[in-house]
Amino acid sequence: MFKRNLIAFFAFIFVLIDTTLLALEPNVFVQSTVNRASQILGDDISKEQKIENLKLIAKDTVDIKGIGLYTLGKFRKEINDDQKNKYNKLFNEYFLKSFSSRLAEYSNPKIEVIGQEIINKNYTIVSSKLVATAERQEVKIDWRIYTKNPEKPLIRDLIIEGLSLARTQKEEFGSILKSNNGDINALFFSLEKFINN
Repeated sequence: MFKRNLIAFFAFIFVLIDTTLLALEPNVFVQSTVNRASQILGDDISKEQKIENLKLIAKDTVDIKGIGLYTLGKFRKEINDDQKNKYNKLFNEYFLKSFSSRLAEYSNPKIEVIGQEIINKNYTIVSSKLVATAERQEVKIDWRIYTKNPEKPLIRDLIIEGLSLARTQKEEFGSILKSNNGDINALFFSLEKFINN
């Protein structure tokens, strides 16, 4: 009896260690993340509840601050600390609302991870596809995963059919700032308008 319990204990520890190691792999991290989102989208709950649950996933898996600073581009060097803090707060709210409200429109999308490419110790590109249905074609999605802390990988960008969402956002913000002579308040106004609508 003792021997059987001991074997069961070591088997449990092996599975636990193996699962922990797997969870640190970027491709497994992405598949786990999309599975969590798909489960929420398939739940019989209100759209508002789905949005709030999706926000929790985003806070846990996306480097929102890193994306925000990237999308600010060269202008992040031209603002003071108070403006940068305000921008980080607004971008966080903007991102969570944009991400969750758009994703909530989907009904249980199925995404399959098909591979990964380690770029360097800080970045891995995970390849996946949004599985085709009768209503939509297959969509290729690459995930740029920040792995500087291997125990806490984070999503830094989505590249959908070759189009980088972070770069697109950077260009949009850059356009707003350039058309307003680099005035960060113009971007603040735009973000606040989106958040409050």
